[in-house]
Amino acid sequence: MTNEPAVSASNFIREAVEEDLRISRFDHVQTRFPPEPNGYLHIGHAKAICIDFGIAEAFGGKCNLRFDDTNPVKEETEYVDAIKEDIRWLGYDWGDQELFASDYFETLYGYAVELIKKGKAYVDDLSADQIKEYRGTLTEPGKESPYRNRSVEENLDIFDRMRRGEFPEGACVLRAKIDMAASNINMRDPTMYRILHASHHRTGSKWCIYPMYDFAHGQSDSMEGVTHSLCDLAYEDHRPLYNWFIEELGIFKTRQIEFARLNVTYTILSKRFLKQLVSENLVRGWDDPRMPTLCAMRRRGYPAQAIRNFIDQVGVAKNENLIDISLLEFNVRNLLNKTASRVLAVLNPIKVVITNYPKGQVEELEAVNNPEDPSAGTRTLQFSRELYIERDDFREVPPPKYFRLSPGREVRLRYGYIIKCEDFVKNQKTGEIEEIHCTYDPQTRGGYALDGRKVQGTIHWVSAVHAVEAEVRMYDRLFTIQNPNKVEEDKSYLDYVSPDSLKVLTGCRVEPSLANVKPGQQFQFERKGFFCVDLDTKPGQLIFNLTVPLRDTWAKIESK
Repeated sequence: MTNEPAVSASNFIREAVEEDLRISRFDHVQTRFPPEPNGYLHIGHAKAICIDFGIAEAFGGKCNLRFDDTNPVKEETEYVDAIKEDIRWLGYDWGDQELFASDYFETLYGYAVELIKKGKAYVDDLSADQIKEYRGTLTEPGKESPYRNRSVEENLDIFDRMRRGEFPEGACVLRAKIDMAASNINMRDPTMYRILHASHHRTGSKWCIYPMYDFAHGQSDSMEGVTHSLCDLAYEDHRPLYNWFIEELGIFKTRQIEFARLNVTYTILSKRFLKQLVSENLVRGWDDPRMPTLCAMRRRGYPAQAIRNFIDQVGVAKNENLIDISLLEFNVRNLLNKTASRVLAVLNPIKVVITNYPKGQVEELEAVNNPEDPSAGTRTLQFSRELYIERDDFREVPPPKYFRLSPGREVRLRYGYIIKCEDFVKNQKTGEIEEIHCTYDPQTRGGYALDGRKVQGTIHWVSAVHAVEAEVRMYDRLFTIQNPNKVEEDKSYLDYVSPDSLKVLTGCRVEPSLANVKPGQQFQFERKGFFCVDLDTKPGQLIFNLTVPLRDTWAKIESK
């Protein structure tokens, strides 16, 4: 796959990097993408990936993949593997630069000891609630812990005993000694280490104390020689703390630059909230195609390049805003229109019998695979006496401007003949139409009448004898409001989960060329939308996911 660059246009990050190289602040560019392996990546992470890897590519540098795995309670190898798969799927590669913060646990411990010896860190016996109480507020300074002035020797002894597992969880923590009156709350003696008697996915039971993210993150960047640490705006207030640690330790100083995170309409981009959707069975898992995770988008049929194009169009900004999800869907639709093969599929079938067509006869009709790509060629469709069409393509009493099939009216069959409705059969109990009887004009193969009469409607179909049965999953917005991150008082985002976000259609019929498709293959169902073969597909059980409809129908609904 040839990847087009994401965030390729000039932006403030590129300009800052260019200036750093110009003034010789750095002589090369080294970035990193530092996910925490406590969940699956989502579309917001895709922006960070494109920026981190994209900036490195633009300046001939390297981008590390570093897992900030400092919390064994929430982290799993499953997430590590999934993150790597998603990054590769987006089209990026980190070469041999696969790293973990846990690689540095011994070094980080040594850094902590060094700060204790300098009188810049101390062991605190206050409880978590007391530490929070002592921290103060945005308008009031905090107050010092009664354990803040322990001697260096006592702090070293207790910290060593913490490492050896002598204390239960919550008994004490190691804190930096900075300034409890600092205007930036992050500088009010932040916690550096806590006790966790939990097995780590890489180090096992070797450690029972673990560094906090804010202590590990900046030093990990420094140890890796990262020149530019590109973070979202949530870390702007943490930058002074990262710099304080680096300056006190006298180690390589990384430059941190913040950018606005990605926010998309009708979407939640919080791993905690996404995990809740999964755990409460409101979706079918992290890769449920309604989710904004990259594995879900892949399963739904979103091309990786469409996501990169979307990120490129969103650009890099310093101020957060809400991006319309229709822009993402436009990029998906635009790319698939060029690459996806066209096929015929009937999602809500009703039988049509062509009464004047010879019984047992089968014709082969030529169909175009992709009008946008002549090299895609053609395929053969089977035409027979009995067909399936969409139930919506017939009306007993047609409304105004209805150009499809109805009693006495003619329509074109895609790639086939002109047919005329002569009669229909109703179920005597339900009143539902069960079968439509038509005649065809044998002189109209290809859909055009030799006598010049005009037929306005064209509908798609499949041969009843040859069609293959399939299940089709129709996906829509997961939430009913544009911004589920901001909800009414006394409500949560869960109150806005749409009950109509998934409709499973069974008994659908698709053309026989789809009988042996593989999971992940993408098609355009003519007149319906773009669909992807789902991972649940197996021999004898075809399942398709709606990727995007042919048009942005949601925008039309919203504008009414």
